[in-house]
Amino acid sequence: MPERALPDGTLDGLLTEAAVRYGDRTAIRTTVPGRASLSFRELDAAATRCAAAVQGLIGTDGGSVALASPLDPAFAVAFHGIVRSGHAVVPVNPLLRADELRHLLGTTRARLAVVTPQILEELQSVRVRLPDLAEVLVLGEEWPEATPVTAGQPDGTACLHFTSGTTGAPKAAVLTHRNLLVNAAQTAAAHRLDSDAVVLNHLPKYHLMHLNSALSAGATQVLCPEPDSVDAVRAANRHGATHFYSIPMRLTRLAADERLPELGFDTVRMIASGGSALPPRSAEALRRHFGIPVFQGYGLAETSPLTHSDGPDRPRPGSVGPVVEGTECRVVDIDTGAVLPTGSRGEVQVRGPQVMRGYLTGPSPVDAEGWLATGDVGVQDEDGYLFLVDRIKDVFKCDNYLVSPTEVEKALRAHPAVQDCVVVDLPDPYSGAVAGAFLVLADPAACTSGVLEQVNAGLPYYQRVRHAERTDVIPRSAGGKIRRGELRAELIERRASVPPRQGGNTVSDSVEQVVAITKFTVKAEPAEFEQAFKEHAEFMRGRPGFQRAQMIRSARTPEVYVNVGYWTDSASYLAVLQTDEFRGHLGLFAKLADVEPLMGPVLFTLEPGQA
Repeated sequence: MPERALPDGTLDGLLTEAAVRYGDRTAIRTTVPGRASLSFRELDAAATRCAAAVQGLIGTDGGSVALASPLDPAFAVAFHGIVRSGHAVVPVNPLLRADELRHLLGTTRARLAVVTPQILEELQSVRVRLPDLAEVLVLGEEWPEATPVTAGQPDGTACLHFTSGTTGAPKAAVLTHRNLLVNAAQTAAAHRLDSDAVVLNHLPKYHLMHLNSALSAGATQVLCPEPDSVDAVRAANRHGATHFYSIPMRLTRLAADERLPELGFDTVRMIASGGSALPPRSAEALRRHFGIPVFQGYGLAETSPLTHSDGPDRPRPGSVGPVVEGTECRVVDIDTGAVLPTGSRGEVQVRGPQVMRGYLTGPSPVDAEGWLATGDVGVQDEDGYLFLVDRIKDVFKCDNYLVSPTEVEKALRAHPAVQDCVVVDLPDPYSGAVAGAFLVLADPAACTSGVLEQVNAGLPYYQRVRHAERTDVIPRSAGGKIRRGELRAELIERRASVPPRQGGNTVSDSVEQVVAITKFTVKAEPAEFEQAFKEHAEFMRGRPGFQRAQMIRSARTPEVYVNVGYWTDSASYLAVLQTDEFRGHLGLFAKLADVEPLMGPVLFTLEPGQA
């Protein structure tokens, strides 16, 4: 099917056209008792009053206005009112604290803030440090009748949307009217939204994608601020919802909820997830139970936000789908930037009319040809479906092998004793970095070392978890994202308080350690021996139970090499000695060097905290 022409103009025109086309039909209503709904015409009129009030307070010179984004109709009114006034909106998470508010408002030099009572209280303590902030209003107040001055251009700034800040300080993406207008149409097409659709937004805050895609399609929005997903399912039935929007954290809890068997959807045709990765097993559990497609998409603050979306027709488990209309995607080598062929893993780059103009401050990740470096690692299949692997800032190299924390977490979560986990990189003097983990275990009596032994046995040696700490909960942001950098720092600090053990592994339970030391007196050319040993080391690294090895060459007697190998247990070590591959390597070494076992295997049992 040929792609449709994407819209052009200002974001304000989106609301104006919706008011003309859909008039008195319901645009937004909420599940909160006693709250009135808004028709498209009423939303348009309220936005006009808001625009005039904003211009009366801070003029028409195109400054920025901070706006709290609770899941409330008042946000929709204020957002489009501020846009109509010619100023840029700075969406603010209603859960932010004082220091974070100071960063957002200070960076954007906001002159007006429209906030919730909770934010107002936080803002009071830092307002003296925000010299540009002239006025503060409480969201939801009535806007007086007035007529605003027309403002706004397609390439003008409509929104300063901050990144999540999970890998550094949040940065303000500069989004134009055209960026947001186009992405509204792209999202509506990808999610099959039309004027008959009723979308239930079960989200922790109001997101621009949901607001504007519904306006673009003429769909009715039902806002469900109750945190319980079971309540949201029941609300979807009461309001005749056709689309159910939620976040992975809530959908995962719904999939495991003991009340799920008694639930069903009457009119909902699809469940859409976004914000972070939805575990495939949770998606499959919901698909089987409700009998409808469960899919997810992908986007960033820098892309307004949607670039990819799986669809209700043929969702692929684990995929975020193909690109939305008018968008291109490629995967490039992380180190060289060279474009990689289909099926290769590398950095995801996107290009399209929804890509931001740049950051408000600092260098832009958009190159001269319009390609945005997303900072995410992924792979595309032959049909263009994208599968995300991890964040570039999260992946690390162990012995020059690329390790994805997300892939290790997937292996850990597959263990029946693991309820939740997070994997981070820990500095290692031998390998550069190794995997460390926080584990939430279902059974308080479960053995951490036993879990690691079973999971590590199924992983390549470079992905194995070398240090683990138990915890009661993995902290996440309001959007369900793991603050990996903070957890990494905490795990490094905890690890430093535990004396290192032979082999480099530390867990909260006792472990076994096997050490084998072998001397080689080389008879052939050193380079020939070293090449043969490198191939042998590659083989050993893939064996269950292997941890690491270190080869030492004597400075005084250069033909003498000593190898020290570490294993988790003697059974694994002895099993490798019986393989045909090992015997073949040993036969080759006998031709190249005199082989003399100095010690091995010697077994140590280490208790928690023992060196």
